[in-house]
Amino acid sequence: MELIFLGTGAGTPSKERNVSAIALRWSEGSGDTWLFDCGEGTQHQILSTTVKLTRVSRLFITHLHGDHIFGLPGLLGTRSFQEDERPLTIYGPLGLEAFLEKALQVSGTHLRYPYTFQEVEDGSEFICDGVRIQVAQLEHGIPCYGYRIEEPERPGTLRSDLLKRERVAPGPHYRQLKEGKKVRLSDGRTLDGKDYLDAPKRGRRLAILGDTRPTAAAVKLAQDVDLLVHEATYGKDREDLAREHFHSTTLQAAETACAAQARRLILTHISSRYALAEGESLAEEARALFPETEVARDGKIVTVVREA
Repeated sequence: MELIFLGTGAGTPSKERNVSAIALRWSEGSGDTWLFDCGEGTQHQILSTTVKLTRVSRLFITHLHGDHIFGLPGLLGTRSFQEDERPLTIYGPLGLEAFLEKALQVSGTHLRYPYTFQEVEDGSEFICDGVRIQVAQLEHGIPCYGYRIEEPERPGTLRSDLLKRERVAPGPHYRQLKEGKKVRLSDGRTLDGKDYLDAPKRGRRLAILGDTRPTAAAVKLAQDVDLLVHEATYGKDREDLAREHFHSTTLQAAETACAAQARRLILTHISSRYALAEGESLAEEARALFPETEVARDGKIVTVVREA
């Protein structure tokens, strides 16, 4: 699983940071890519990465501010030139479907591939290709949501040492036992696979949040995740400004990560007042409270590995 940060700026693009967009690529499985937000210029950002529009199968929008959606009509149109069969599902708040339908209609853009809309609200939950998606409303100037992505558990390791101790020779039944099934052996014994498996291994968990003030909803959404992507529009000395504009500071993002017992924090949605070179200073502000913190930059790739 890889996160590719396509745009890490806030509000308006700068020479060093484009506006919000993140690609989530399922590199070990189908190779599908999910896109979170699509600010203006996202399709241009994609050109500088290995992300392929033809592999984008799901698109999640956190809220309807322009720096999160103005890139959508162009990206969807370009995808239609490259792909005419692979379906696309678009998730987002009330109003997103109307915005896109009007933009496509007025511009005379016809999408050749099938697409569907799924409206989200506080408490929404979906199963996408076996992956659980939970939605919670955050605290912003307009309805804005965060997404929790949680893989299912995987079966524990088969205890072949126990099987050998009971004189069970390797064979096709090992695979069935690994799947937790019951197996009848040629000597008449019946084995239950559940008795020969280690504890299940939890799937990867991450939370990708939209714009928000500090809120209990963010803590709940990010509980015990392997990776939390949290906005940090301002440095720690701009708390009043952050509150006024419904945003968070570096320190507030770190506080959320601590409260949620997250394992890793990536800060994004950085105000254009901060040059790219100041990213490390912003990270240090958060690290004072939550050491496993990084500041995203456009093009940054973050890998989330499974437990061994």
